Amino acid sequence: MTTLALITDATSLDDDYDMPPLRDACQALALDVRICNWDDPDQDWSRFSHVVLRSPWDYTRRPDAFLDWCAHVSKVSRLVNPLPAVRWSLDKHYLADLAKAGLAVIPSTFIESKALAQTMLDAFLQVHPGLDELVVKPTVGASSRNVRRFLRADAMQALQHAETLLDAGHSVILQPYLASIERQGETDLVYINGIYSHAIRKAALLARDGTTNAPNLGFLSACEATATERALASAALQAASRTLGLDAPLLYARVDLIHADDGQPQLLELEILEPSLSFPLAEGSAMRFAQALAGLE
Repeated sequence: MTTLALITDATSLDDDYDMPPLRDACQALALDVRICNWDDPDQDWSRFSHVVLRSPWDYTRRPDAFLDWCAHVSKVSRLVNPLPAVRWSLDKHYLADLAKAGLAVIPSTFIESKALAQTMLDAFLQVHPGLDELVVKPTVGASSRNVRRFLRADAMQALQHAETLLDAGHSVILQPYLASIERQGETDLVYINGIYSHAIRKAALLARDGTTNAPNLGFLSACEATATERALASAALQAASRTLGLDAPLLYARVDLIHADDGQPQLLELEILEPSLSFPLAEGSAMRFAQALAGLE
């Protein structure tokens, strides 16, 4: 019987609300799946037909080790999503690729060195003269870790946060904080095998006091994506496939959108590495994912 590994880590499994319904759906289909920690040194990955990334969320603290592990798994098994997608999407510099492809991406400025931090921040604020708030975050991260929002008047604090991240070895991304998220939230569209499955609405997670609300089910609700949102999400996935040279749809993807002041959606993130897919909020979605796993070749 084919055996699949569903990948997590020792600290993240308890927070992975997708895993229980996915495990149950796999069992209903008589799929032989094992829940494994990616950094288990005793695991023989060649025994699995496919190794499926689900919640290895501590990789942000060890991205090089994680990528080395992904490369090893790709040699002895089938990594899902595939290694090129993992490498590309692990770092939010991919947003620049999607913007160059003509996608409506939330404006993003990247800071690569502490020496340029002040200059880049000043330029960002000059390009956005009416901006009330901005977001400063590392280009490699998950669960809003080290992501902060700042008032324009607190630009010095924003600079200090950027410099702290740069000192820690991160590249930094600056983005406008769009006020619409306070009213409309963020729309996350989930795709399975390239086909739209469902969408959820995520409430604002970043508080002005510097704290971050955990992105748990209490901040999520089911919703139906609009035709405009679905068009942008599909275009983002198509652009990613062209960029990566993929010849088949990704098994899973989550496209995160926020609405600009004119009401049009903008791409915040394209999550194709290890996204939460909100199975508990979308009836039948865990089974659709399990059926996709059953069809892996």
